[in-house]
Amino acid sequence: MSDKFERRILVSVTGMTPQVVTETLYALAEEEIVPTEIHLITTANGRNRALRDLLDSQTGQFHAFCRDRNCTGQIHFDSTMIHVIEDAEGNPLSDIRTPDDNTRAADLIVRLMQSFCSDEKAAVYVSLAGGRKTMSFFIGYALSLFGRPQDRLSHVLVTEPFENNRDFFYPSQTPRIIFTPNGEPLDASAAKVSMADIPFVRLRDGLPESLLLGKVGYSETVTAAQQRIAPPVAVSFDVKNRTVICGGTRVPMPPLHFATYLWVAQCCKGGAGFVRPGADAQAEEFLQVYRRVVGSGSGDYDNACDALRHSEDFLPYFQEKRTRVNNLIKKQLGVMAAKPYLIASQVKRLDTRYGLTLGADQVALPDRLSVECESRRITNL
Repeated sequence: MSDKFERRILVSVTGMTPQVVTETLYALAEEEIVPTEIHLITTANGRNRALRDLLDSQTGQFHAFCRDRNCTGQIHFDSTMIHVIEDAEGNPLSDIRTPDDNTRAADLIVRLMQSFCSDEKAAVYVSLAGGRKTMSFFIGYALSLFGRPQDRLSHVLVTEPFENNRDFFYPSQTPRIIFTPNGEPLDASAAKVSMADIPFVRLRDGLPESLLLGKVGYSETVTAAQQRIAPPVAVSFDVKNRTVICGGTRVPMPPLHFATYLWVAQCCKGGAGFVRPGADAQAEEFLQVYRRVVGSGSGDYDNACDALRHSEDFLPYFQEKRTRVNNLIKKQLGVMAAKPYLIASQVKRLDTRYGLTLGADQVALPDRLSVECESRRITNL
C-alpha cells in the first residue's frame, strides 16, 4: 500500500486557490495517510497566495490543519517547496497566457515528476484540483509517463456551498463560521470533502532509460514516448558508427555485438530464418561479418578467431553476445518497444534456434551485404 512508503509526496498544481492543498490533505487524512512532504507547482502570483493563505506563521491554513489533526512537524512544507514556473530568462511568470508559457510549465512539471518518481522509497500523490486546465493535463500526463503502482492521481470533491469559497480550506474539527460572497454564514465543520481516484495508464515500463532519467523536456518526452510505443517496425545499420537503427531509434553497440546483430539480420534477410550456431550456421559466416566491421588486421578479430576454432564453441559464444545485444536494445528502446528487434529463440524439443522475428522486407542491410544475401537466397532456392 502507498501509505507504507517512508516518503509520501503530495504534489499539486495550484493557481489562486491554494485551498486544494489542505482539502487534499484532509481527504488523505481520512484514509489515515499523512504525506511526509508537499510540493506545489505554480506561478509567481500563485506562490504569493500560497505563502499568505497556507504558510503565514499566524494565519496560515496549513499550520492550522496540522494543529487540528495533531500532525505538526510531520509534514515538510515551506517556501522552498513551492516551484515557480519561469520564462526563458529565469524570471518568475506571474501567469500562464502564451504558448511559450505553457511549454515552460510543461517542462517544469515533467522534470519534477521524473525526479519524484525516480525514488523507489517514495509514493507520489498527484492532485488535479488546482491551477489552469493545461497544468492539470500536464501533471496527469507526466504521472502516466513516470508513475509506478504506488503512485496515485486524484481530484478532491467539495460539497456545495463550500466549493470555491475563498475562506474554506478544509472541514474544521469544531464549528467555524465563514461567509458566502452574499454574506450568508456557513459552518466549515459541516462541509464534506472526498477524494476521487483517477485511473491512469502507466507507460513507464515501455520507456527507454534516457526518458526515465529526465534528460529531455515535455515535448521531446512525448515525441520519444510515442516513437517507443508505436514506432515504424524496421531495422537498418550504420556500419561506420556501429549502430543498429531500430524503427528510427539509434542503438550504438560495441563492434563485436554490432557484428553479432548484423550477422543475425543477414540470416533473416537471406532466408535462413532461425538458425542454430555451430550446427546449420557456422562460425566462419559470423567471422566474415565481423571482419567487415573491424577489419582483418584487428586484434579483436584475431581474438574472435581464436575463440571460435572449434564448431562447438560457437553456440555458447553466440549466446553470451546475444544476451548483451538484447540488453542494449531494451535499454535504449524500453522493454515493450524493443520486442520486435530482439534476437529471439525458438525451442523445439532439445533444439534451440535463434533469429529475428522481423520479416525480410523489414530488414535493410548495408549495400555490400545485401548483394551477398540476395545471392545466397537464390542459391538456397
